[in-house]
Amino acid sequence: MKTQWDVIVVGGGGSGLAAAVSAAEKGCRVLLLEKCPQLGGTTGIAVGSFTANRTVHQRRSGIEDDVQQHEADAGLFGPPEIQARNNGELRLFFLQHAAETLDWLMGMGLRFHGPSPEPPNRVPRMHNVVPNAKAYIAVLQSRLLRLGGAIMCQSQVTGLTWATDAAGRRVSGVVADVGGQGSVTFSASRGVVLAAGDYANSTDLIAKHKGQQFANIEGINPYSTGDGHRIAGQAGGQLVNMDVTYGPELRFLPPPRKPFSQLLPGSGPAAWLMGRLLPLVPRAVMHRMIKRLLVTWQHPEDALFEDGAILVNQRGERFCQERESPAREIAIANQPEKWAYLLLDGALIDRYRRWPHFVSTAPEIAYAYVDDYRRLRPDITVMAEQLDMLAEQRGMSAETLRKTVAAAPSMTGGPWILLGPVKAYFTTTEGGVRIDRSLRVLDGAGGAIPGLYAVGQNGLSGMVLWGHGLHIAWAITSGRLAGHAVAQSTDDGR
Repeated sequence: MKTQWDVIVVGGGGSGLAAAVSAAEKGCRVLLLEKCPQLGGTTGIAVGSFTANRTVHQRRSGIEDDVQQHEADAGLFGPPEIQARNNGELRLFFLQHAAETLDWLMGMGLRFHGPSPEPPNRVPRMHNVVPNAKAYIAVLQSRLLRLGGAIMCQSQVTGLTWATDAAGRRVSGVVADVGGQGSVTFSASRGVVLAAGDYANSTDLIAKHKGQQFANIEGINPYSTGDGHRIAGQAGGQLVNMDVTYGPELRFLPPPRKPFSQLLPGSGPAAWLMGRLLPLVPRAVMHRMIKRLLVTWQHPEDALFEDGAILVNQRGERFCQERESPAREIAIANQPEKWAYLLLDGALIDRYRRWPHFVSTAPEIAYAYVDDYRRLRPDITVMAEQLDMLAEQRGMSAETLRKTVAAAPSMTGGPWILLGPVKAYFTTTEGGVRIDRSLRVLDGAGGAIPGLYAVGQNGLSGMVLWGHGLHIAWAITSGRLAGHAVAQSTDDGR
């Protein structure tokens, strides 16, 4: 087993693969270590939006854009008190380089459609990869292997190694548990890049930084356990905004099988052909593809609860005030099954069958209504004329469900629909280690830790990236820039 490398990347999602490819393009010997059996990370299960300004797609559509305006618009997403904590200098730097990253990806054969609008962005900036986010993973993986990089899955990095020379102490490599066969030390003459994703599914980090009451809420990616954050912290890196999370929010459980769009080719001639033919695809066909993805990954709108929908647990009991978030998510996570169902009566069913009342949306792209869920997600949608029949389909107590509905003034009569199960999830976390513009990890005094870099969710450095497409754009942009930076470092990691 080869253990001597120029660059070691920890994590095989979008940011890690981008960093590995970028460093390999500069002639570095690169090893990528991924703890899971396959590559992908959170990027691989996303829809795949990439938000950027001054792009070729915008120019083709006659859209004039400006990075300063994009930075200002990015600050309008989410609560003002959270945006007040944003690292504006770094976010502006990122947005200046995002279009270059989009060009870099297209140079590898990836295709995008758009740009699509997403208010409060003043102009369309959201670009969606064809056919979905797994295309990033497939294309970057293929590129890395063609450049001579090495990939080792089922290789859990457990810590860093250090070396001391005349210039001082620096990160010199990593220790990893390879395939459960024991620890192996790998050296990195130029540097180690942390790209291990967020900590949305880390019970201890969530409890420590956000509060014990959130500890039972899971991350949407079960492998997002904060490995890179722990390593950075142990190395002396300064972690910031660790209490800021996207969510908790409600999400329907995923379907038992991958949706068709997730099975479409992400690379090779077929993907290239799809990209070329996409403008010719009938709008109705594209709409159906996007809607299928929508009902798989998006969350039910809060407007449902404002209009009278209620949540019931597996026993048919109403157990929370649905309009109070995050209290409702905490309550769901504390149910025995950690899930619940949305109950809609006949009036709500009729209301949520047409615009402007939708169950879920990818803003300005598609909207999903009750009948879309009945058609595309029969696994989470049951309907009946009588409550007893509805309860039977979900194994609930019919008597309890009848009592629950009788006590709910908003419920007026059948037919009835149960949507779910839904669970409470953290979509992602916004905490990360402080970095400089070379993506080097900074310690508490603001000094760079020689030989250690952080990208993607590991290297958020206080940025707030709420809004579709900013996290993937940052992941791949930061990876690309870090690969350049580590390749240009000296052999002592400085």
